Amino acid sequence: MSSFASLKRNDLAKLTKALEDLSRGQGESSSEDLRFWQPTVDKAGNGYAVIRFLPSPEKDGENGLPWIRKFSHGFQGPGGWYIEECPTTIGKDCPVCQYNNGLWKTGIESNKDIVRKQKRKVVYISNIYIVADSAMPEHDKKVKLFRFGKKIFDKINEAMNPQFQDEKPVNPFHLYEGANLKLKVRNVEGYRNYDKSEFDGVASLLPDDAQLEKIWHEEYSLTEFTAASQYKSYDVLKAKLDKVLGEMASSKAADLSKVVSAKSAKMKATATIEDDLRSVKTTAPATTLTDDDLDYFQKLADTE
Repeated sequence: MSSFASLKRNDLAKLTKALEDLSRGQGESSSEDLRFWQPTVDKAGNGYAVIRFLPSPEKDGENGLPWIRKFSHGFQGPGGWYIEECPTTIGKDCPVCQYNNGLWKTGIESNKDIVRKQKRKVVYISNIYIVADSAMPEHDKKVKLFRFGKKIFDKINEAMNPQFQDEKPVNPFHLYEGANLKLKVRNVEGYRNYDKSEFDGVASLLPDDAQLEKIWHEEYSLTEFTAASQYKSYDVLKAKLDKVLGEMASSKAADLSKVVSAKSAKMKATATIEDDLRSVKTTAPATTLTDDDLDYFQKLADTE
């Protein structure tokens, strides 16, 4: 468990490394969970609020990072909807990911389109302090959980890893040396868009240490969202996937079978040609087989 005094240290280097780990491949709750906050938008789909990302909670069992990352799948098949957490979040096998991998390897463009619709969706969860919510001021000065996607996470990454030499790296999660995020929401082609959002200048969240410590104690646990108990077993998820895909799964299984058969046939043909090459090299006079001939036979071996 951390001490409040330790929060005066700016662990930008630690968080930057964590971002790098995420990028190398090293979430989400019910909308009825009152711990969560989302910006309110008007009829045009526009919204505005000012929030501050908070440091890692003081709770026991936290991983020391001020965010968690989760994956999930959400798509509709002939047998209904599949909306489930993806076990790859906690390092376990996922039947959807395995099914998608098989489809992608077929090389069939229609199968790739299916994979794109069924792929993992990423979500991040952090504690935030609501500085100002213009649409619902009753949220002002409260600690909430905030669920956000890649767009906002990219802005956090950009703040911590600026592109230009005249820009100073900022730790947006720091109580003293962080920065408020001006969250600007627009409706772009029917989806919420956060491209206009931007971090304000570096400043302490509040001037009083006692107030800051109170806010820190009010933070919610993050690791509960990646606990193993939050994820269904592989067999349960596989049964759900089979039900949702229905006949489509059988059709795609046939595609996979064709690809496997084609690859097996190619491997067999390649082996036969290579045997013939070895035979020619052994029995024919050296002058009868040129480098061009060998290149021709190799091309035959590489032909589908």
